[in-house]
Amino acid sequence: MKNNLLLIALLVSLRGFSQGPAIRNVFIVTLDGIRWQEVFNGPDPGLVNAPVYTPDTGLMKMLYYDPAVEVSRAKLMPFFWNVLARKGRLYGNRLEGNRVNVSNAYRFSYPGYNEILTGYTDLSVNSNRPVENENINILEYLNSLDGFRSRVAAFTSWNIFPYILNQARNGLPVYSGYDSIPADGSWDMEAFDTLQQGYANPLSDTRLDALTFMAAFSYIRTRHPRVVLVSLGECDEDAHRGRYDQYLQHLNEADHLVGELWSYLQSTPGYKDQTVLLITTDHGRGKKTGTWTRHGRFIRGSADSWLAVIGPGIDPTPDTNERGTIYAKQIAATIARILGTGFVANHPVARAIHLTDR
Repeated sequence: MKNNLLLIALLVSLRGFSQGPAIRNVFIVTLDGIRWQEVFNGPDPGLVNAPVYTPDTGLMKMLYYDPAVEVSRAKLMPFFWNVLARKGRLYGNRLEGNRVNVSNAYRFSYPGYNEILTGYTDLSVNSNRPVENENINILEYLNSLDGFRSRVAAFTSWNIFPYILNQARNGLPVYSGYDSIPADGSWDMEAFDTLQQGYANPLSDTRLDALTFMAAFSYIRTRHPRVVLVSLGECDEDAHRGRYDQYLQHLNEADHLVGELWSYLQSTPGYKDQTVLLITTDHGRGKKTGTWTRHGRFIRGSADSWLAVIGPGIDPTPDTNERGTIYAKQIAATIARILGTGFVANHPVARAIHLTDR
């Protein structure tokens, strides 16, 4: 009797993903340090009109700003608002009482990515130093399962990800920063390496996002992985430098890259109607004009996050306005649930997010 009840509970928990096409793949995109304000409202008028942060205010306003929020946000992020918001779900519009929060106390990148990928808020993960992460992450767990083995990879602009994902322990393909990418019989990256070394900045630990995407896209087209993390990082670098204009430009570029990825997935056999795409951020930023460049434990707004999801089995709910709070630590179990499995780790794992109204 107990076994029957457990089976029923499992079927009920997965029912939202079992009524449509089988979901075989999950792609995760993270946009480092992007505030919910820009995602849901478009450019901040106080920042886009401030020459100290936006030297050419006229150009940036012409490109991305409009007094009407619905117009402004679509100018800045056309894929999000013309495609994803209509066919998928967006979480984190705090003006509607819909919140996404990070749970970790530190509110910067390593703890944020640990939370997203392990489903666990670990107080000992408290710096951005290159330290091997002892927590099991969802990518390495999936890579240990039949059907996913050697079909999981990560491409990241920030060069600390091999430590966050503990590549030394699990051997995951993790291509980060300006590290050279080895070629094999099906994936020749010699030309790419030559190109990226021409752009490499020895003082930067973050590769140009366009190069990260180029490498990921080549890998996806030739190797056909089932689970991929693509992590873009230039916006956070722009914000720390106080360049709101470049922050907006790179956010618009990231939106274009995500749209290009989704277009490919939806036009390619094996991915079309079998793939869920999740997009999120690792932390928020200061809410005010004087604090937007920073984030951390004592900067209000740093815990504010957002989440976007599109794919089969995900009920479309434009600009989700249901009141409530979800947490970044729930994303790892959500990825596992979408793929019809659990997530077993060496630490507690937060429960999955319910992504369907059925």
